[in-house]
Amino acid sequence: MLSRSVLRKVVPRTFQRAAMSAEAATEVATSVTLNFCVPTESLYTGASVYQVIIPGSEGEYGVSAGHVPYVAQLKPGVLQIIHDEGASGETEKYFVPGGYAITHPNSVTDVVCPEAVKLDDLDSSAIQSQYEAAKSAFSAAVAGSVEQAEAQIDMEVNRAMGMAIGMNLS
Repeated sequence: MLSRSVLRKVVPRTFQRAAMSAEAATEVATSVTLNFCVPTESLYTGASVYQVIIPGSEGEYGVSAGHVPYVAQLKPGVLQIIHDEGASGETEKYFVPGGYAITHPNSVTDVVCPEAVKLDDLDSSAIQSQYEAAKSAFSAAVAGSVEQAEAQIDMEVNRAMGMAIGMNLS
């Protein structure tokens, strides 16, 4: 059985924590705090944005203020950062080849990717030639080999980059 002195110390702390949790739950978030990084740099750190549209492996989804906690693996695609509400809101678009996104209960979203390139910086001729090279490497590789698997990944990433800027690679 717990002594009274222990109970006097533990019980108030427990109630205090419960009250703080209830208070935090009643606060309504009005924006998403975005942390977006690649291995070499942080593109966004603690940035307040209206919404982030994420290319999840299970499908594209949007994160706005008050979103439920969520963890997703990313597929190659376009990550959109919407800075302001409404049609006139500035939107930045990045191509990401994969990665992970974690949305925390406090409207903080962390996105970690091996690379991220602004759509405006993608070169359609480079994507076309890289896709063709990957396609040739895939055909030349031994079936089931590591080389063939790597070439297939290169093809899929370049196809997704092309789609992001309106190209149709097949």
